[in-house]
Amino acid sequence: MGETETSSETPEAAADCSAKGCRAAATWALRWNNPRLHTPDRRKVWLACDEHRTSLGDHLAARGFLRETVPFDPADPDPDLAV
Repeated sequence: MGETETSSETPEAAADCSAKGCRAAATWALRWNNPRLHTPDRRKVWLACDEHRTSLGDHLAARGFLRETVPFDPADPDPDLAV
């Protein structure tokens, strides 16, 4: 699969929701890319808690960036979500 980057800088922060000010545990991975900047196979990742999944997804979708939303389990991370 293509490149994937998380929006967090440390493994501890990687399991937190990406919404501003939210420190809830992430349960969703919103995979996105900006087609004006990224190759089609590249994926960046925002992590979301249940409360912010819709608002973060809507923000990305409104810009045409959202590619997919998948469950995030920090105990069994997808290799594409590795920090």
